[in-house]
Formats: sequence, structure tokens, C-alpha cells
Amino acid sequence: MKTLRFSSAIVLLAVLATSVIAWRNKPVHPGHKQVQPKRPNIILILSDDMGYSDLGCYGGEAQTPNLDQLAKEGLRYTQFYNTARCCPSRASLMTGLDPHQANMGWMTSEDFKLPGYRGDLSHNAVTIAEVLKSAGYATYMTGKWHLNLDPSLNNASKENWPLQRGFDHYYGIILGAANYYDPGYLCRDNTQINTTNDPEYKPANYYFTDAVSDNSVKYLKEVDKQKPFFMYVAYTAAHWPMQAPEAAIAKYKGRFDKGWEALRKERIERMKKLGVIKQDEDLSPFDGKPWADEKEKPALLRRMETYAAMIDIMDQGIGRIIKQLKANGQYDNTLIFFLQDNGACAEIIGDGETKPIAPDPAHVRKLTPESLIYSNKPVTTRDGKLVMQGRKVMAGPADTYVSYMQEWANVSTTPLRKFKHYVHEGGISTPLIVHWPDGLKAKGELRAQAGHEMDIMPTILDITKTPYPKTFNQHDITPVEGISLVPSFENKPLQREAIYWDHEMNKAVRMGNWKLVSEADLNFKAKTYTSAPWELYDISTDRSELNNVADKHPDLVKKMNDMWEAYAKRCQVYPSPWTKLN
Repeated sequence: MKTLRFSSAIVLLAVLATSVIAWRNKPVHPGHKQVQPKRPNIILILSDDMGYSDLGCYGGEAQTPNLDQLAKEGLRYTQFYNTARCCPSRASLMTGLDPHQANMGWMTSEDFKLPGYRGDLSHNAVTIAEVLKSAGYATYMTGKWHLNLDPSLNNASKENWPLQRGFDHYYGIILGAANYYDPGYLCRDNTQINTTNDPEYKPANYYFTDAVSDNSVKYLKEVDKQKPFFMYVAYTAAHWPMQAPEAAIAKYKGRFDKGWEALRKERIERMKKLGVIKQDEDLSPFDGKPWADEKEKPALLRRMETYAAMIDIMDQGIGRIIKQLKANGQYDNTLIFFLQDNGACAEIIGDGETKPIAPDPAHVRKLTPESLIYSNKPVTTRDGKLVMQGRKVMAGPADTYVSYMQEWANVSTTPLRKFKHYVHEGGISTPLIVHWPDGLKAKGELRAQAGHEMDIMPTILDITKTPYPKTFNQHDITPVEGISLVPSFENKPLQREAIYWDHEMNKAVRMGNWKLVSEADLNFKAKTYTSAPWELYDISTDRSELNNVADKHPDLVKKMNDMWEAYAKRCQVYPSPWTKLN
């Protein structure tokens, strides 16, 4: 009997084992997938010095059909923010931190020897590329870096160049601006090159925006399709100088002839039809001289025509990136973000009389085919022409170096107040387009949740299920400041106390629909500043910041002021390089 029971037990175990093996090998029913979803590829696209309403899908005149299509198939955010300036925005975007926490409270052109103002990306901050590379992603970057101390100030140290901050490959410029036909501090990986000696890229006619797009496509052709990738595409378009090929500029001839005031009025009406501002939004007062008083209309029209052409060329390049994604079979599972680093640029480059930018034109060093350029503003072209500035200069060619001036910047920020540098809405508002066919249920919808570029990193880590590290390369890492935008994909609210800003002591805090903002008058030479009184706006009804209600809500002003002061101490805004006089 014992033998029989033992034999029966053996048979039963064998049957169970066979059943388990059969269950494990059973094909998965289509309705009950057990396989973990494939991690998405990520492409993060950043443009430079563009206004909130410059894209076609946000109301602009420039033709941007590829970005418009991404918006049609994805999401457009209407209350998304940056930090008002190049370097701080890039630091915040790359690290998920307030820029001061990443040591980038100002620019890379000076180290103030203060924690928030070193001009060099902190090693107590970790980049998207560093985290994703550690999680098994391939990492690529093209375009403008602008996150390391100016090479002239640190013995050309490469400690904070892209490859040392997580990227496998890089093509672009280390500095913050460049001649589009012959950019300075152009690099491939860790090697400085020029437009003539790069063995991997030899176009018939070099133009930096095209080079960024083409090298992005090159990397996409080389990717291992079994491995997810992260690509950061940081265009300099449409940062000064206003330069573009003649055929691209000709496309916009006559488009802006009505002048800046009329174009602002036309643009706000398009924006209302698109839904990117409210139907009852008012246009902020025009900030510049009347078009009727402009004596150099042909030259100023040419600058805006060139600006539009620069945006157009960037969009065409994004189209080539999209085409390659589709050819790779990777389009549907690639999460694409598009946003801008600050508001439109009102900086005055190339006003006054027409003259060379070289201080001593008679003794300019000639460039040879082998010469490397170390400046963002070369004084001569490679074929020996002096680079010119002046209000009458006709923008576009390589031997010109001008900006598009404050009045056109005011068009770009329609209908908002102020520009780059400032933290009124025109200086910090950016489009955000999010596109991901495999991951977004909503198509062509708007999102009004207030977000900030420091939210991009936590969003990416949330989606890729990648933890934000507490330490990296033996450095303690500052806890992430941003939050994930993923709830907003399904139009759910984002939970946060407030969003804070400081740049050059222009300061703001947004809590819910309330925004407290103050403009500073900064004396760089004396390193002093004065602050204007706080202004308070209800952004839900007054995005253009026209109705200051600070006097009606003194308790709220005090509360939000105290919140800003606490933020400034926590995030290394203080100590500041500048002394307050009032």
C-alpha cells in the first residue's frame, strides 16, 4: 500500500510539473499581454530666442507645417514656462532643477564664485542624458550646449562638455551663438572642428540649422534599433544674427509690410481662433516706436523676413528628423517634446551707422581653411569679407551680424508683455508640443495646466520608469525640483505649491492662477539693482498682465512674497552677485 501511494504521488507530481511547463510555454492571449511595454525613444527639441506666438500652430506667420502636424497629432500646452534666458533655461531643462540649484543662475560668461552663479553646470546636478544612459539608453545631442564656463575662463576645460555629461555623441557649438555659415567653437564629440575639416559632414552649402538637422538624421540612421535612445536637438534658430539663405528669405518678401502694430493685431486674432489664448484676451500696449516713424523700413522688414526664414528652415529640418523616424519604424514609439528657451529677444545688435564689427578692420586676421573659430561673433568671413553691422544693413548673408530689434520681438510675444531677460509673461512663456502616438490617447488637444521646463526631466523619468538618483559619480545629487507632466496628458491637474522665477533679480511666483512679479533695474558695472514694487495678476483672466491688483490683495502679496523669499534662500538665488539699493 505504501508503495502504491508513493507511486501515485510521483505520478501526480509529474502531471503538475508538465502542466506548469505547458502553462509557461502557452502563447499569451492578445487580450492579456504579459510582456512589459517597450520603453519609448525620446527626442527633446529646443529652439532659441523665439516668442510664444511665432509657430504657425500658435499664431505666427512663419510656415511650420511639421511642428503644426506634431501638434495636430499630439498636445499643445498654453501655459508652459521657461526661465527667461539661454543658460539658465538649458540648465533647468537638462537637470529638472531650478537653474540656481544647478549653479547657472546667470550666464556662462562669468563665475561669480557664489553657489548659484558659477556659470558652470553643477556636479551636484545630474542630466537627463546621464540618468538615461545609466538606464541603458543611447544618448545623442546636436546643436547649442551653453552649459559650461566660457572656455576662455577655464583653460578650455572639457569637464562639462556634452560627452562628459552623459551623451555618447555630440555635434554642435559649445558657445551661446554663432555665425550660421561658419560657427565658432563647433565640435564633433570632444574635438573642435570647423565647417571645412569635418570628415563626416560636407554639404555643398553649410548652414548651421541644416547641420543640426542633418546630423540628427545621421545619428538616427546609426541607432541600434534594439536599444532605446534619447536625443537632444538644440537649435540656435532663431537667435541672432539674423542670417538665412536668400531663397528662404525671398519666401517671406512682403509678408510683414504692414508693420509691427498691424501684425500684432492680426496675430492675436489668429491666436484666439487657434485657442492658444482666451477669446477675451487684450493685447498688451505696443513696446517700441511706431512703424510710421521707422526710417529704415526696407532693412527692418528684411530682418523679420530673415527671422521667419530661420524658423522655416528649422521646421524643415524637424520634418527630415520625422521622416527618418518613420523610415526606422520608430515614429510611433518616440516621445517628442518641442519648446523654447526664453521669450523673444529684444537685444539690440547692429543699430546705428553701418560699419565693420571689427574694432580694427585694417588688422583683421585672415581665416584659412584650417582656422578654428573661438568666438560667437567672428569679424570676417572665411573668404575675407568684413562682417558688418548697422541699422541699414540688409540681414541674411554671412558678412552681416544683426538682431531683429525690440519692435519685432514685441510681435513675437503677442499678446504678452516684455521679452527675454524679464519674467513677465512675454519673457517666460513658451509653446510646448508633446507627441507620442503609442503613449498619448488625446490627439490635437490643448492643455492649460501651468508647467515649467524643469518638469521635462521628471516626466521623462516617469515615463521610462527610471529613478532619479540620490548620488551620481560619487556626488550627492540635489533632489529634483520639477514634477511629472504625465497626469496632464489625460488632462488631470498637476499638484504643486507654486512656480518660481529669478533672473537678474527680475522675480516672480505663480501660485494657482495668481502671479506676483517684479522688474529689476540692474547696473552690471556697479553690481547693484533696484526693484519695482510687486505687481499681482490673475492669469486666468489677465494673461497680458494689464490689471495690477496688488493694492486690493495685500495679504496675498505678503504671502507670495514670503514664499518667494523662502524659495530664493532654498534654491541659491541668495547670495546674489548684485546688491539691492532700495
